[in-house]
Amino acid sequence: MAEALIQTADLVKEYIVGEQTVVALRGISVSIDKGEFVAVMGPSGSGKSTFMNLIGCLDSPTRGKYTLAGENISALSGDALAAIRNKRIGFVFQQFNLLPRTSALDNVELPLLYGGVPAVERHARANKRLIEVGLADRVHHHPAQLSGGQQQRVAIARALINNPVLILADEPTGALDSRTSLEVMALLQILNRDGMTVVMVTHEHDIAAFARRNIHFRDGLVLEDHPVQNINDAEAMLRDAKSPAVAD
Repeated sequence: MAEALIQTADLVKEYIVGEQTVVALRGISVSIDKGEFVAVMGPSGSGKSTFMNLIGCLDSPTRGKYTLAGENISALSGDALAAIRNKRIGFVFQQFNLLPRTSALDNVELPLLYGGVPAVERHARANKRLIEVGLADRVHHHPAQLSGGQQQRVAIARALINNPVLILADEPTGALDSRTSLEVMALLQILNRDGMTVVMVTHEHDIAAFARRNIHFRDGLVLEDHPVQNINDAEAMLRDAKSPAVAD
């Protein structure tokens, strides 16, 4: 039987805006097992980003319960949430969020620096992750010397550096062209096949089809939650794109 990694029960998030209360989530109950690849979808204002912030420990719910790997996260202090973000969750963002004046290696090392890991171990672990994402020859390049896809690979290596239990990807292909998007999705699919749990926010249906399960939000509620019937295989699509055209 699969083991739940993420469980939310009647999760509610409200914001006070002036004299009004805005309800972003209206009682979300979702379970995501270890090793799943889930795409969270929905229009602007649907609640998908709020949900991502809550399961990423970037915010706390107004009401309800959130359990990560069996631990009740809902009422933890800010410091405790920060520790979980640093050690148990890897984040991948649309705009990469890399430090512009530091190398790929230094960017990947950053979470280890915050965690007080000695320099020799930081270098070794960061270098290993960069090799794994195909950037062995770009370790000392700065972000401006890298393509968008390479920058996103650096961001993925950074997300993996602390051996997280969960990767949260927020529109990871939003700033990339079609081919580079395929390369990033291939990397996420490989990570998922190796056992990593991936939760990805996207508004693109073709990108959501690389996941194994889609959850659709609307007006702070789960509108649909279903497995993907025809999963896109990013590696196969890349191979097909490289194949020469066949004449009629």
